[in-house]
Amino acid sequence: MTHPLLDAVENKSAVVGVIGLGYVGLPLIHAFHNAGFRTMGFDVDPHKVEMLKAGKSYIKHIDSAMIGRWLAEKRFEPTADMSRLKEADALLICVPTPLNESRDPDLRYIESTAESIAKSLRPGQLVVLESTTYPTTTRDVVLPILDKTGLKAGKDYFLAFSPEREDPGNPDFSASRIPKVVGGYDALSGQIACTLYGKAIVKVVPVSTMEIAEACKILENTYRAVNIALVNELKMLYDRMGIDVWEVIDAAKTKPFGFQAFYPGPGLGGHCIPIDPFYLTWLARKHGMSTRFIELAGEVNSKMPEYVITRLMEFLNDQGKPVRGSKIALLGMAYKKDVDDPRESPSFELLEQLLHRGAVVTYNDPHVPKLPKMRHHDVPDMASSELTPAYLAAQDCVLISTDHSAYDYAFIVKHARMVLDTRNATKGVKEGREKIFKA
Repeated sequence: MTHPLLDAVENKSAVVGVIGLGYVGLPLIHAFHNAGFRTMGFDVDPHKVEMLKAGKSYIKHIDSAMIGRWLAEKRFEPTADMSRLKEADALLICVPTPLNESRDPDLRYIESTAESIAKSLRPGQLVVLESTTYPTTTRDVVLPILDKTGLKAGKDYFLAFSPEREDPGNPDFSASRIPKVVGGYDALSGQIACTLYGKAIVKVVPVSTMEIAEACKILENTYRAVNIALVNELKMLYDRMGIDVWEVIDAAKTKPFGFQAFYPGPGLGGHCIPIDPFYLTWLARKHGMSTRFIELAGEVNSKMPEYVITRLMEFLNDQGKPVRGSKIALLGMAYKKDVDDPRESPSFELLEQLLHRGAVVTYNDPHVPKLPKMRHHDVPDMASSELTPAYLAAQDCVLISTDHSAYDYAFIVKHARMVLDTRNATKGVKEGREKIFKA
């Protein structure tokens, strides 16, 4: 099959528009810019747009110099003007898909984005939803909004779903180096979307429907959530038995088949793993089923911050100290090592619980200099403290929540009175091990 849009993609004259310039959208702009396309970035946050126009980045792994090159080459234009969506030939939707207070899918950002596209949708455009969501969202939510224009999917415009795949902090897996799953509304939509991504991504994996692509992403994240819940539960059991779960995992992963290592922690973080499995449980309820396995995993993982606080209270109690009034330093507010992404980070739950119990809490994170506002947490106005010997010695406990590579753990242990390690970050520290506790 052929189409003018397909020809424009082939010769790279098509303009690629990305809606949502966050941790998924900006790396996607980077991939298409490197592939030789002209790109447009859309975001409803005018502060982000103004920063980008000034050549400044707000994401660690997309540096300001890179954005400056995009602007200098005149192949990137950020804007908050959604009426300009018609100027792009392909529109890739990378907006948040959070949960509401009752842990049901909150699709307001997808819906409002689709409404904005519908206002200027023109024949010949490709619309791709990348935001992680439950199967049937593209067909049942996005498609009806776009079809209100009178234009028909597969004929006048083209529609597809391709789940975002990001591994922040891992230089081996930039957006362009992770295979892209693509499912089209119809054969031509799928062909155009696959061809587009094929110009910028190392490998494209076409699937038969949009629902297969949507379900694929949910499976990936649910798989991780369930396996992390397993090791978290084993950690709590092995703690009681005096067995080091980290050493157990290290031993098990020497098996060259049938085992993949997952690691425990103070809770789940990031936009995907703590949220996406609940999209599936919600969908199951709509179909009269319960997903007990997934719900149990969610229950285990969501209780990990509380478990860490309980262990901290036990260790403080052994030293004759109550948590109320104790000085606690949280190390790491980002959800994973070496990134500046705080979304759904368990550190914020730890912070909230400690403050609620009367602890005097400060934090350090080289990637998060000031605490951002969070949707589900009452975050105090707080900046990162410098890790000086005096600061560490003044704390009743230094709680390692995120194991950033920048930390000198031997230095931390040397100067701290007590270290509570939730990540096995102090594994290689030789001196002062009597001050290290695990949770």
